Amino acid sequence: MEITKDMISKLQHLARLESNPDEAGLRADLEKMVIFIEKLNELNTQDVEPLLYMTDTPKALREDHPAAPIDPKIILSNAPVPDTRYFKVPTVIKK
Repeated sequence: MEITKDMISKLQHLARLESNPDEAGLRADLEKMVIFIEKLNELNTQDVEPLLYMTDTPKALREDHPAAPIDPKIILSNAPVPDTRYFKVPTVIKK
């Protein structure tokens, strides 16, 4: 499939992208994508089951159990420069 300027303009409109349709990089990238998809279409996937999960364990996350909140004093006790309610950090952006 050949990628034309008209096709690029239409795709840019649909994706709400602003760029020059004559841009060679965009055209080359689109051609690479189309070649890749055409290559995938050549594969025989007749007996391949669709994947629902990428691993054998679909639910790898732990259960979420509600617990009492941690006391801010305990958390702030680990701070190098503690405050009553916040962590104090050095100024990063100066006005």
